[in-house]
Amino acid sequence: IGCLDGHAGRLVFGMLKGKPCVCMQGRFHLYEGYAIQKITLPMRIFSLLGVETVILTNAAGGLNQDFKVGDIMIMKDHINMPGFAGNNPLAGPNDDRFGVRFPCMSDAYDRELQQLAVDVGQELGYGDFLREGVYCVLGGPSFETIAECRMLHNLGADAVGMSTVHEVIVARHCGMRVFAMSLITNKSVMDYDSEEKANHKEVLETAQHRAVQLQKLVSTMVARMEFNNTNA
Repeated sequence: IGCLDGHAGRLVFGMLKGKPCVCMQGRFHLYEGYAIQKITLPMRIFSLLGVETVILTNAAGGLNQDFKVGDIMIMKDHINMPGFAGNNPLAGPNDDRFGVRFPCMSDAYDRELQQLAVDVGQELGYGDFLREGVYCVLGGPSFETIAECRMLHNLGADAVGMSTVHEVIVARHCGMRVFAMSLITNKSVMDYDSEEKANHKEVLETAQHRAVQLQKLVSTMVARMEFNNTNA
């Protein structure tokens, strides 16, 4: 597992709410220089291990002006900017052991799991900061310009980040269910008169502030999930 700022770089196996789970404490990123197929290799391995459901989290900048720092956004869809440029993890020969050549992505994010997250969030009292929206992935590592933020918002993106989508594509290619959410760690700058600047320190501080609530949300969801076999 790649180890970088904000990522522990560990792979942890264990039980969560009575269900066997494997947890990646850290991930690979395009901006670290890894090939996109290497970034998504863990999803292939998890599929071979029998994993049925993948839960992904990320830190993201809020493009939706109704979002506040500290909000948790349930991802209902994505915009894959690197994919527009041909950088897709499924490029190259297709491995039929995992999935079809042209997988559908209109159902990338499992709607039942989204509803479960909403229900659990309401029960836990998270309604004031639980949102849903569209996530846009960029290559990074530089944060977005004001013009880029405005463009992405106009395209329909509610949040922007540098991860997750590549793993989602491969997980769905493998037939796994996917649930993903973004922690809004900073508001993207949309105004040339603003003195605000995106910075990694703010991202880490917000993540630490919401960590316990995110853990509670995920663990409660896992406890209520039903699986075809013993693997989560």
